[in-house]
Amino acid sequence: MPDTPLLNQVRLPADTRGFDIPQLRQLADELRAETIDAVSTTGGHLGAGLGVVELTVALHHVFETPKDILIWDVGHQCYPHKILTGRRDRIRTLRQPGGLSGFTKRSESEYDPFGAAHASTSISAALGFCAARDQKGETNKVVAVIGDGSMSAGMAYEAMNNAAETTKQLVVILNDNDMSIAPPVGGMSAYLAKQVSGGAYRNFRRFGKSVAEHLPRPFRNVARKAEEYARGMIVGGTFFEELGFYYVGPVDGHDMDNLVPILRNAAAITDRPVIVHVVTQKGKGYAPAESSADKLHAVARFDVVSGQQSKSVSNAPSYTKVFGTEMIKRAALDPSIVAITAAMPSGTGLDLFGQAFPERTYDVGIAEQHAVTFAAGLAADGMKPVCAIYSTFLQRGYDQVVHDVAIQKLPVRFAMDRAGLVGADGATHAGSFDIGFMGALPGMILMAAADEADLAAMIATSLEIDDRPSAFRYPRGDGVGVEIPELAAPLEIGKGRIVREGTTVAILSLGTRLQESLKAADALAARGVSATVADARFAKPLDADLILRLARDHECLITVEEGAMGGFGAFVLQLLAEKGALDAGLKIRTLCLPDVFQDQADPAAMYATAGLNAEHIAAAALQALGVAASRAVRA
Repeated sequence: MPDTPLLNQVRLPADTRGFDIPQLRQLADELRAETIDAVSTTGGHLGAGLGVVELTVALHHVFETPKDILIWDVGHQCYPHKILTGRRDRIRTLRQPGGLSGFTKRSESEYDPFGAAHASTSISAALGFCAARDQKGETNKVVAVIGDGSMSAGMAYEAMNNAAETTKQLVVILNDNDMSIAPPVGGMSAYLAKQVSGGAYRNFRRFGKSVAEHLPRPFRNVARKAEEYARGMIVGGTFFEELGFYYVGPVDGHDMDNLVPILRNAAAITDRPVIVHVVTQKGKGYAPAESSADKLHAVARFDVVSGQQSKSVSNAPSYTKVFGTEMIKRAALDPSIVAITAAMPSGTGLDLFGQAFPERTYDVGIAEQHAVTFAAGLAADGMKPVCAIYSTFLQRGYDQVVHDVAIQKLPVRFAMDRAGLVGADGATHAGSFDIGFMGALPGMILMAAADEADLAAMIATSLEIDDRPSAFRYPRGDGVGVEIPELAAPLEIGKGRIVREGTTVAILSLGTRLQESLKAADALAARGVSATVADARFAKPLDADLILRLARDHECLITVEEGAMGGFGAFVLQLLAEKGALDAGLKIRTLCLPDVFQDQADPAAMYATAGLNAEHIAAAALQALGVAASRAVRA
């Protein structure tokens, strides 16, 4: 590498526009090294960003961002983009409290015109920018960068189907980083891509089409099909052409010599949307990432030289691993059990299930809507589908949960991982709303695990329910260390449990705030206040007998949940109001997540901000009783 660093000269993308190709290559090398070093100190998404370093440099060099709109799909590949767009001095605050988001975020920079953390939204958003530009009579460019994984979602195709009808000027970059999808590309394919994106070839095509228009209809159709198939055989892309796109590619996404002129040519196409198929290598340029099975997609802090990650060690298994392990146990006994994931096999623990039962594991890609209805079809024909989807991603398939599952009373089992707050991924990945939106559905059985043994029992419970849908939620992270039975027994539907008996305050917990509730009871006991602690287990159907007993036998009732307003606490209030239990002067407080989208932080800090830790639960009880938290009281 030359002695004079170029990255130090780049404060904003405009600073790159006078660089020549060798300088751009040097800049990319320095940007890759900076990205690796930054993520080694913060953790985060690494492999995807390393794969688009050259593409990032080329895009900001060719297009006049931020005037030209650049939208990254998902955004986990945006760290190099952030470094180039004035945020290098803060890049080591990635995913930290008060720091940079791990995804694109509108409030962070004018170079992030559209926020993203879920997949397959970029083309739709870009079309919106195109339509706004065209309505205003402006001429700026709009570019959407979408990965081949995100192209598995129906939303991307809905947008492409609408693109040609919406605008004539849109550039879509298809970032193909799956080595099994496209063959290696070299000089010849880059040359062809450069030629078909250039003016001479486009003029030749226009001439050929104009001649064909004057031919009799049968010959005209033959000429059109011949041109289409010949082009498809040479460079591919017939499918995209049918959708109204001008297809360019495949292009080597690490070859700056060809990438820059091809992007310039694509930017010059103004008579129809264009899609540039760029082939990249995830984890490019960092040996530990290149040799890793997942290309170091998401990492903890790590040593740059060795690639060794600094992961915390726990004596308890993660909830995700418990789910995968219990599913294997159950499937060994019941051949009708099948598992479905939407492109998250390792994230949901179904990679373990897939190793044990590959023929009974379905990864449908980033397609949550399809996953839900696919599961409904399986259930309708007598199978026992378990649909494992992160709480925040299940939001994308909610209409299908309502229409295709709940209304038909089909026994689809929803395993909702990442329920509650998730830490460094922030608001976009927090499982805040599933209690409310799943609990609103008639006939739905909704459970929340308080610990890993509870989760095992809820998996068993859901698999025994064959007349209606069910769902169980559990958080990211490790369990609490309780023993899991060899084969957990199913729970009685709609029944909670008393964990600790008391007299004055009743704390009714749903989910893994149970441990904090027990600590709160200890704190109250130290102040002379006796507390009962109960584990609701079910948000629907509620354990009415238990709740009415708690209301009758205590002065104060506190509900605690890891979900947004309108969830479990609201369900309990509705029950108490219907039964007249509020008329007796019961003091009640419902503790839930605040009515805001919380930014990233350590999960414990996030729950402290939310007011859901032991001290907050105890303080809520004292406040309801009219006792200052600083004063000791008698039972």
